Amino acid sequence: MAHRILHFITDFFVYETAKSVVVKSWSVGIINRVVQLLIILYFICWVFMHEKGHQLRDTGIESAVMTKVKGLGRFDKRVMDVADYVIPSQGGSSFSVITSMVITPNQTQGLCTETDVKLRFNCTGDDDCMAKMGSNLGNGIITGKCLNNDKNTTGWCEIEGWCPAEDDNNLAPSVTGVENFTIFIKNSIRFPLFNVTRGNFPSNLNKDKIRGCHYDPVQNPFCPIFKVGDILRHINQSLDSITKKVGEIGININWKCNLDFNVSHCKPKYFFTRLDAAFENSSGSNGYNFRFAKYYQSEDGTERRTLHKANAIRFEIIVSGDAGKFNTVPFLINLVAAFTSVGLATVFCDIILLNFLKGAEEYKAKKFEEVTDVVYKSANNRLNEGSQMSLKAMEKRSNDSGTFSIGRQESHS
Repeated sequence: MAHRILHFITDFFVYETAKSVVVKSWSVGIINRVVQLLIILYFICWVFMHEKGHQLRDTGIESAVMTKVKGLGRFDKRVMDVADYVIPSQGGSSFSVITSMVITPNQTQGLCTETDVKLRFNCTGDDDCMAKMGSNLGNGIITGKCLNNDKNTTGWCEIEGWCPAEDDNNLAPSVTGVENFTIFIKNSIRFPLFNVTRGNFPSNLNKDKIRGCHYDPVQNPFCPIFKVGDILRHINQSLDSITKKVGEIGININWKCNLDFNVSHCKPKYFFTRLDAAFENSSGSNGYNFRFAKYYQSEDGTERRTLHKANAIRFEIIVSGDAGKFNTVPFLINLVAAFTSVGLATVFCDIILLNFLKGAEEYKAKKFEEVTDVVYKSANNRLNEGSQMSLKAMEKRSNDSGTFSIGRQESHS
C-alpha cells in the first residue's frame, strides 16, 4: 500500500515540456494547413464578419409604438368607421379589427330562457336545470327552473341576467372592406448603451407622402402605412380563411444596427407571422372573439344595453433588435481565441500520426520521452570522473535543439 502511495506521489510531481518533432509527410502537412485555414476562415467569416465578434452589443432596446387604423366598411346595411370596428381605440401596440359580429339589442335585467345549444341548457324538467346550477358558461345565472310550458319556448332552463339572452347559433354577419383598412405604425427606439435614437420612417417623409404610400418590401420599404390585405398576403392567408377562423397576426419590427457605419444606415425591417398558427386547426379553441356592450337608459329610467359578440383579427406589434459597435475588449478576446484555436490543427494531426499512419511507433518514440532522476545521477557521475568522452557527449546534448526530423531525408556530400 505504501508503495502505491509513493508511486502515486512520484507520478503526480512530474513536469512535462513541449518537444518539437518535424514530420516530413506531404499528406499530414496538407491536412495541417487545411485545418488551420478552415479555423482562420471560421473566425474571419463567421465570428468577426457575421456575428460581429469585434463589437460591443446592446440588446436592451427601448421602444415606443403608436398605431392608427383607418378605413370604412359596411356591416348589416350600416357604414362602420374606426370607432365601430377597432378595439381598443387607444392606438397602442396591440389592437383588434372586427371582421364579424352578433348583435343582441335592447337587453334589460330580468328572467328569461337560455339559448345556448352547444352547452345543452335544454331540459325536460326542473331536475335537469338544478344539475346545471352554479355553471358560469351560460348567458346568466341558472335559477333551476325548466321553462317547458311557455308557448314560445319549450324545454329551456331559466336564467337571471341580461335578457333576452344572446343567440349566436346563426352565422355572424361579416364586415366588408376589411382588406382595404390601413394601419399606420409609428415606432421610435433607443439603444441606451450608445445613446442612439431612431424612428421607423425618415424625417423627410411629410404628411402628403405618408398618406399616399403603402408599405412594400421592395418598392417602398420605409412607408409606415400597411394595408390589411397586403399583410394577409405576406402570411399566405386570404381574407375569407382568416374571417372564418380569425386569429392573431404579429407585425415584427426588427432593428439590427451596425454603428460602425453612419447612424443613418440603422433602419428597420418588417416581418409578418400568424402567431396563433399552432391552434389554427384546433377543434377545441381556434380563432379570436370577445364581447363588449354599449349601455344607455330608456325614457322610463330602465337601464338597457346592446351586446356585441365580435370576431376579430388581433394585431400585435413586436419590436426587437440590437446594436453593435467596435470595442477593444471583445475584439481582443476573440482574436486570442482565434490564435489559440489554430493549435487544434496540431492536435488533429497528432491523432492521425499516432493512430492511422505507418510509422506511428517511431513517431511515438520521438514525441514522448521520459526522463527520471537516474539519468541526472548518471550524468553527474560521468562528469565527476572527468571522462573526456562523457564530457563531449554532454556538450553535444546541451547544444541539441531537441528537434527531431521524421520522414523525407536529404543526402549531403
